[in-house]
Amino acid sequence: MEKLRKGDEVIVLTGKDRGKRGVVTRRVGAEHLLVEGVNVVKKHVRPNPMKNTTGGIESKAMPINQSNVAIFNPATQKADRVGVKTEGEKKVRIFRSNGEPLPNPNVA
Repeated sequence: MEKLRKGDEVIVLTGKDRGKRGVVTRRVGAEHLLVEGVNVVKKHVRPNPMKNTTGGIESKAMPINQSNVAIFNPATQKADRVGVKTEGEKKVRIFRSNGEPLPNPNVA
């Protein structure tokens, strides 16, 4: 079971964006995440008339390793670890600090 999922609010623990909070937009591979507004770099892009794109410098979010982020606990307003608890046949993600279940980010 993946401990960090798309839609989770995370806080960056290390690197140039330490302390920033953002929402996981998608998973890239088994260990990397794309987080909104975190690890943004400038990329030089060539113009491509076939795709109707202009050249220039674009800002692009790059993947960050999931070990460098922690889930944000709104109850404590701090970073927290994720645990997994089985309730009957279902697995439920919980906050390690207070044992409360995480809100499901995919359900609106």
